[in-house]
Amino acid sequence: MWTDRTKILIGENGLKTLEKANVAVIGVGGVGGYVASMLARCGVGKLTIVDFDIVDETNINRQIVANVNTVGKVKVDVLKEMLLSINPKIQIDAVRKRISKDNLKEIISLKFDYVVDCIDSVADKVELICFCKQNGFNIISAMGAGNRIDIPNFQIVDIYKTCNDGLAKVMRKKLRERGVESLDVATSSQMPLKHSQSAVGSIAYQPAMCGMVVSAFVIGKLLKGV
Repeated sequence: MWTDRTKILIGENGLKTLEKANVAVIGVGGVGGYVASMLARCGVGKLTIVDFDIVDETNINRQIVANVNTVGKVKVDVLKEMLLSINPKIQIDAVRKRISKDNLKEIISLKFDYVVDCIDSVADKVELICFCKQNGFNIISAMGAGNRIDIPNFQIVDIYKTCNDGLAKVMRKKLRERGVESLDVATSSQMPLKHSQSAVGSIAYQPAMCGMVVSAFVIGKLLKGV
């Protein structure tokens, strides 16, 4: 069985727990695509993947959904096909929508054991986090993974304990204003590189490793009964 090596570590009961789990991954680009892939390989039985975007040529350097054959295709469709090739029995709901305060109730439901926030947009990120916090959903949020080239050192901490993370700094202020007192985030304390470009620079392994850390955190929570 393809799960035999995982079973050595978590046992039959662990496999059954993950098979029954239902996780939403919001944003399936650089970080989120790796999160969804790792959750599927660990044996999570149900995934909802949400993203409005299509694969762009500039995504190829860092996104698991991106290659020369997928450019121009819908990201969630590409990822769904990929995940089914890993585990044909996995249940996947691929939602091509952009999360906003207007559709949160439609997309985020009580069926989810965990919500993983991998959104780039600050405004949408804030709305998702606040909605989950106000309605009792378990959520973890990925912070900045760009403008770094060193060996990754992502950790899970409370957002109010982050440092050297520009996205987390912006998010802290906005979440404090909305009354959010705590939030688990994946963040790096490495100093980001400075450059003259307006776009955020990114290298393959940084968002990938952020996604790996987030995945490990979620799997641990699921195995402990969240």
